[in-house]
Amino acid sequence: MRDAARDSWLGARNPTVKMALLIAVSVAVLFLFEPAPLLGLYLTGLVGVRLAAGIPWRMLLPAQLPFVVFAGGVLVVNALSRPGEQAFDAPLRITVEGLVVGAALALRALIIGLGTVALTASTTPRAMMISAVQHARIPPRYAYALLAGQRALEAMPRTWATIRAAQAVRAPLGRDGMPKTGLTAFGRAAFALLVDAVRSAERIALALESRGLGDRPRTLWRPVPIGIADAMLAVVVASVFVLVVVSWMLLR
Repeated sequence: MRDAARDSWLGARNPTVKMALLIAVSVAVLFLFEPAPLLGLYLTGLVGVRLAAGIPWRMLLPAQLPFVVFAGGVLVVNALSRPGEQAFDAPLRITVEGLVVGAALALRALIIGLGTVALTASTTPRAMMISAVQHARIPPRYAYALLAGQRALEAMPRTWATIRAAQAVRAPLGRDGMPKTGLTAFGRAAFALLVDAVRSAERIALALESRGLGDRPRTLWRPVPIGIADAMLAVVVASVFVLVVVSWMLLR
């Protein structure tokens, strides 16, 4: 998914512009309290990300699963806990106000999640770091620290698989011949992953300091460009947002 997205039209855009648009959209949806325009924005954004980032549906839709689970939890909690008029007869009291507010909050989470997937899939860590220093004026020591943190997060699934495989080798076998791993082994694996992350952070911090990432000015190798196409991206995103909201206001 990332290789296809990073070679796409969206992948060629400036990371700082994409980050600024994600923050702007995330703030703007906070002022929408009805599910209808939020649903329109999410569906429009889903199609837009598919076309601009070139991510196949079979990869884009599963990437939404964590956000769908979170949004579903938000919807259920609000539907069951908010006071108001009961929506329908059921063993549990579900209110109309809870459904409306919960659906709006859930759709906000889906929109922000979709933008996050588009940003991370279409942006290389190096381009993000260089653009942050070049255009967002973030100090190099913080930008390199963010890059190191992202690389560490990307390596965690592989480290977790290695820890679990090592546990399976040492675990006693059950009657079916499979390793017996329960909650205790899972907790030990989680603790081992935490220890490895702390040690990796210490090594990364030492490496960054040894390379002289201080406060003095630094040059950039292969700067990330920003041009008319990035302005077009900003205009398109803003226009679609306004068009969806205005259309909903006219049709309500």
